[in-house]
Amino acid sequence: MDDIIFTKMHGIGNDYIYIHCPDGAPSNISELSVEMSRPHTGVGSDGIILILPSEKADFMMRIFNADGSEARMCGNGIRCVGKYVYDKGLTQSKTLHIDTLSGIKTLTLHTGTDGVVENVTVDMGLPSITDPILGESRNPDAPVQTSGGYLRLTAVSMGNPHGVIFVDSLDKTDVHATGRELELHPMWPERANIEFAEVVSRHSIKLRVWERGSGETMACGTGACATAVASIITGRCDSPVTIHLPGGSLEISLSPSGHVLMTGPASTVYEGRYHLHKPLY
Repeated sequence: MDDIIFTKMHGIGNDYIYIHCPDGAPSNISELSVEMSRPHTGVGSDGIILILPSEKADFMMRIFNADGSEARMCGNGIRCVGKYVYDKGLTQSKTLHIDTLSGIKTLTLHTGTDGVVENVTVDMGLPSITDPILGESRNPDAPVQTSGGYLRLTAVSMGNPHGVIFVDSLDKTDVHATGRELELHPMWPERANIEFAEVVSRHSIKLRVWERGSGETMACGTGACATAVASIITGRCDSPVTIHLPGGSLEISLSPSGHVLMTGPASTVYEGRYHLHKPLY
């Protein structure tokens, strides 16, 4: 039985297993993501990202979390996809269009003196501030009841759902307990990513993220975008906003048309071969 050739990559600590699938996605990828993502008996990661052919764009990406669920979008992951396809010679273009479940995203690749990609700017599109259930306009900083009392939350969609909560101190915030509770709150039909943000200045925020399906991660690109948007519309910050996460920093800005632009690094950790315990297809 064939083994899986993979590349371990990360965007400021948000690490995934990248697999190039020119012949299409395997049938048991959800099960495989759970198996390979385990830190002690597998590779250890936040999930798997498949790089696939696309009829609408240069490439397609599909994202599977560590619990096997499929995600619509990953800002850190898509930067690594850009680095993967360029550094491996699958494209010579530094402007790419990547097909995702949240639509086609445009990437601009920035290479270093050695010719490999170091940073990537992603046009994440237009954000949406909506009620997660009704799809109607939602006031920012809306009260949401939790077991610890009411918290004020701004619901932002970056193609995937986010709930942003501004706190006075991250050190005094129980990210795991509150994040887990809010991820599963009934207002989210398909669960949500929860951001806890501490404003440092008009252009700087410290952030921790509880990601649906993965728990707290070192970084979340769409979460950083959602937080920057929430901080701007609530008058806390001005564009551009540097988001400082445990794994590193991202710069988020708004274009004149209102699109969210995210710039940050992408890194390759190692190449590997994973021995399959059952057929992949």
